[in-house]
Amino acid sequence: MVVQTSPRAAYKISGRGASQIAASIEAGIADGRLAPGQALPPIRDLAAELAVNPNTVSAAYRLLRDRGAVETAGRRGTRVREQPATAPRNLRFPVPDDVKDLVAGNPDSRLLPELVFPRGISQRLYKGEAILPELLVAARARFVADAVPAEHVVLAFGAGDAIDRVLSAHLRTGDSVAVEDPGWGAVYHLLPAMGLTAVPVPIDAEGMTPQALAAALKRGVRAVIVTSRAQNPTGAAVTADRAEELRAVLAAHPDVLLIEDDHGADITPHFALNTLAGATTHWAHIRSLSKAYGPDLRCAVTAADATTAARVAGRLRLGAGWISQLIQDQVHRLWTDEQVEAQIADAARSYTERREALIAALGARGIAARGVSGINVWIPVPEEAMVVSGLLAAGWAVAPGSWFRVGTGPGVRITISNLALDEVEPLADAFAAVLDASGSDGVV
Repeated sequence: MVVQTSPRAAYKISGRGASQIAASIEAGIADGRLAPGQALPPIRDLAAELAVNPNTVSAAYRLLRDRGAVETAGRRGTRVREQPATAPRNLRFPVPDDVKDLVAGNPDSRLLPELVFPRGISQRLYKGEAILPELLVAARARFVADAVPAEHVVLAFGAGDAIDRVLSAHLRTGDSVAVEDPGWGAVYHLLPAMGLTAVPVPIDAEGMTPQALAAALKRGVRAVIVTSRAQNPTGAAVTADRAEELRAVLAAHPDVLLIEDDHGADITPHFALNTLAGATTHWAHIRSLSKAYGPDLRCAVTAADATTAARVAGRLRLGAGWISQLIQDQVHRLWTDEQVEAQIADAARSYTERREALIAALGARGIAARGVSGINVWIPVPEEAMVVSGLLAAGWAVAPGSWFRVGTGPGVRITISNLALDEVEPLADAFAAVLDASGSDGVV
């Protein structure tokens, strides 16, 4: 059956069995001919076109839902997910060369330390320790300094991979997971691909609200994912008082899996970690190096309870085997080099200066913005598409809040890592002009 994807393009779904039909649709998603949000044909219509039983098409759609490629949207039918698991990770609108890109979420490449691989460095063979002893010592020291229990430490290929592995160690298909709203879009896309259900929990500047988390736990969620600081997309950070409240809520549900994502640890030294680790029987505290040292390192260090750590390490051993010790050696060097430490501290100060400057400039124009830590600023707006398109026309690309939210009101995310200080005022002027043209004057 032909699915119209634009005035000039169409995609023909083919296949006789459920697996073939699903594969055909996946191929269309993977090469972009079936776009995010694209409606698939009604089951009976596609069945008639392919001359198959409607149950076959229904089974194909079910396969695609289980794989995180499509979603059932009530009366809107079955549609390609906004971030389907069968498509490249970063689906976003193209940014013209003459437009400032404040969408990507990348750190400032000029502030990243240089990676140096010494000549003659030895490579790990198939037999050997999963973690370099010197890296293990350095990791434990960092965790203990922040009051995170560190008897058991494992590695993964970044924060997203660590979250995937920890969830897989405990949860089964059909389980539900409490996640921040607004929150990291990658998690919202990962969960359905794993056969899990996201339960959005509202957040404020201090993280998840205790009342909302208690309500999610009452609904029977089996896991909770919390961002400690530098929360994406709002820049929220868990305060000491909030941590105490959340720990009290979690203590009543000791069997729930707690995942703490502290990906911004090294770029938020001004905001102390208020950890929830140990509030439940099974937990994991994850630290990736992407924002401070570079996304291409693909390494996250995780402290966890004994059972979780053993399951994650065992599964890694059966699959990838280990995280390259060439990378581990880099992580150890970066974490123990005094010059690198000073460079990361300078980067953290630069990000703080840019973030606070933008929030102040917007505030001076009557526009409320959020962001107490990290590299992102969240701005509630009356209508996302109008703001995003208006700013794009003015030379600024920002991310629509729909990429990150479920029940939260509309907003946009601005990544400040590549925003120069002399660009702050022009951006704030453009933002105010777009809101003024819409007649909202910044009022949401």
